[in-house]
Amino acid sequence: MTMSGADMPYSEMVECYRIMESTTKRGELTDALVSLFRKTPIDIIDKVIYLNQGKLYPDYMGIEVGVGEKLAIRAISQASGIDSKKVEELYRRLGDLGSAAEEVLRERVQTSLFSKQLTVVQVYDTLDKIARTSGEGSLDTRLSLLSGLLVNSKPEEAKYIIRTAIGKLRLGVADYTALDALAIAFTRDKSNRAELERAYNLCSDLGLVASTVAARGVGGLRAFKVEVGKPIRPMLAERLPSSSDIIKKLGGRCSAEYKFDGERMQIHKNGRQVVIFSRRLERITNNYPDAVRLAEDSISAETAILECEAVAVDSETGDLLPFQQLMHRRRKYGIEEAMQTIPISLFFFDLLMVNGKDMTRVRYTERRKELQKVVIVGEHTKVAPAKLITSPRTMDRYMEEAIQAGCEGLMVKDLKGTYQAGSRGFLWIKLKREYRSELTDTLDLVVVGGFHGRGRRTGVYGAFLLAVYNEDDDVFESVSKVGTGFSDADLERFHKELKDLVLPQRSPRVKSTMKADVWFVPKLVVEVIASEVTLSPIHVAGWGKVRKNSGLALRFPKFTGKVRDDKSPEEATTTKELVEMYRMQLKKVEETRESSA
Repeated sequence: MTMSGADMPYSEMVECYRIMESTTKRGELTDALVSLFRKTPIDIIDKVIYLNQGKLYPDYMGIEVGVGEKLAIRAISQASGIDSKKVEELYRRLGDLGSAAEEVLRERVQTSLFSKQLTVVQVYDTLDKIARTSGEGSLDTRLSLLSGLLVNSKPEEAKYIIRTAIGKLRLGVADYTALDALAIAFTRDKSNRAELERAYNLCSDLGLVASTVAARGVGGLRAFKVEVGKPIRPMLAERLPSSSDIIKKLGGRCSAEYKFDGERMQIHKNGRQVVIFSRRLERITNNYPDAVRLAEDSISAETAILECEAVAVDSETGDLLPFQQLMHRRRKYGIEEAMQTIPISLFFFDLLMVNGKDMTRVRYTERRKELQKVVIVGEHTKVAPAKLITSPRTMDRYMEEAIQAGCEGLMVKDLKGTYQAGSRGFLWIKLKREYRSELTDTLDLVVVGGFHGRGRRTGVYGAFLLAVYNEDDDVFESVSKVGTGFSDADLERFHKELKDLVLPQRSPRVKSTMKADVWFVPKLVVEVIASEVTLSPIHVAGWGKVRKNSGLALRFPKFTGKVRDDKSPEEATTTKELVEMYRMQLKKVEETRESSA
């Protein structure tokens, strides 16, 4: 088949997928991507990037292929001439519809005399047509498009087409791995990853970053700027256990803001148009029509990007309610009823752009001052309370005020700090109520493996392998096996949700010497409470950071019942935080010994 210059065989991508699926080494994952990117024509590098991510566009656009399993089974049947019931039986046996498609098409009854070599553009454009087809007759159209693609595909190509169509590509490729590969492929220097990352943090569009660096090099990336409608990757905080530690870290003076237990939102306003993004950069405008109306009436600037916490409020008492009360907002139905029974308030805490001016480069005190000018305070719209802090005692008192007001604690900020999109650092430091306890702490951990249940837990997972995030190496390091704190309903729910995340082997992004019965794509984040952090010869979190040939683990870990649907796995507790928690424990033990001596 003759292709235009701006195309390449889809089999090139499939070969890369095959390599990535067969390795548990992140270096080999990167090498496979570098090889693929160097083969890719510049004009379609964005399409290759999106397909590698298992999508068609950046998340914030909210466009998904959206093929259901039943439709996919019919398409496989139609393309192969094999009864759909047999396809379904094979799917149940293999546990992966893509693998079922591959096996069925190896034995297909009918073959096209005019089958062509699939290209990347053909696959992308067909999936795009499927995603955009709606209305009367759309089901038949989508079926025809998908089955037509499968007719022209080789069995292994069909496997990945089906996985992409139903949203289960599961290659385990992180955005940061792709950034590494792009830097190597197009700048010949991995150290340029920082430039790519900065551009990505501002636009949240990996395909755009790829096409820019491929065509214009590093110089093109420096032209990226903050724009309304394109979400900025959120700035993240570190944690320290005490007010005195925070004061010392921030040089004696800082600002402490109330830390609310709500859903973090990034609100983009352009005239009367308001778009809302979650902290994971998903478009959630339709989930919060009440927040849209509040933003329309309370943001005085013509164009602006602000961050806030949407907090559930008791309609009778006005008391702030916990984060879990907002989870029903993720559903497609019942939102109008939820707005009436559980209203929300918006507490604004940062300003990233106003009337075309990029505020991310401006120090915190100036952003805060401008934020107070932009926000019109009302019954349900306020600027998060904040106070200048110069002593641990003042911070502790303010902490108590925040807790009495129904907050989690404080977010303490460097007065001179700029907004570092997508970064975690000590310009922002969390101080939550539980962090001040000597024995108990909470952590947000990523589920990376599961262990089959026994007895009452037969048929579901009885325990899970959890991990912290190592941001330096972009991997998840095992820290604990957790089996307590789960209700029967939790275990049933987890078994269903994790079904789509099962991997044939450990992900290249997971480091663990403990072998799980089942491995998962690192995606689900859960909150865990533990009595302390201990040294471990088994778990690899922070290996060698505090003692040679030892990692860190949790003592008496327990699931709190809280699933952090609002957090991406890269926003989980980090290895650095875990190491810091361990060191602070040692410090407290020493202080206790000294005081009792």
